[in-house]
Amino acid sequence: MVAQNFVVDLNKPLVFQVGHLGEAYEEWVHQPIVSKEGPRFFQNDFLEFLTLTAWWAIPVIWLPVVCLFVYNSIQKGLSCPHIALMVVLGIFVWTLLEYSLHRFLFHIKTKTYWGNTMHYLLHGCHHKHPMDGLRLVFPPAATAILLFPFWNLVKLLSTPSTAPALFGGGLLGYVMYDCTHYYLHHGQPKTGVPRNLKKYHLSHHFRIQDKGFGITSSLWDRVFGTLLLSKADDKSM
Repeated sequence: MVAQNFVVDLNKPLVFQVGHLGEAYEEWVHQPIVSKEGPRFFQNDFLEFLTLTAWWAIPVIWLPVVCLFVYNSIQKGLSCPHIALMVVLGIFVWTLLEYSLHRFLFHIKTKTYWGNTMHYLLHGCHHKHPMDGLRLVFPPAATAILLFPFWNLVKLLSTPSTAPALFGGGLLGYVMYDCTHYYLHHGQPKTGVPRNLKKYHLSHHFRIQDKGFGITSSLWDRVFGTLLLSKADDKSM
């Protein structure tokens, strides 16, 4: 049994501590520490290394894979207009998956030891340390594992010629998402859509964590009623 009122020691590896917070985990993880220096996750150096990913690794690793899948559809005789359509459809499907994962998995409520621990590894660490640049994008090794069931699902739901382009479009949507997410935290957009997206996403982190689940777009927040209003809009209602 763990003593009540457990306090996380930020000077020690965090992953195996946070589970002891129990029901207090939800409140703790949504009290952000704004520092560009991330915490240590594991005592073991190899496990620690696996949690660190530079943002540029995402396009460097996955864009060639996107091209490979699209080229596969070309080899199977799919016309360029149809390929373009499948890629755009794949990106569109990704935006719904992006929203759904963020809302229903990344923000799942937990209070058990292993529930808290897994949630912290998956997304809680990002809310606790939102400026940790090396734990903002998804580690490629984990992405590679997840791609297999998604690829099998796409093959099941589409034809042999359209499946590669559709899957490549979805993967391209993921790359756009992860790069956009990093930019919203570490870039300094001055005007236009990027600036509005940054304000919207940071409001999700620092104002209302149970709304504003879209990263690359607020489309699905509008559709499903989780749109995060600005402070001015809140006051006018």
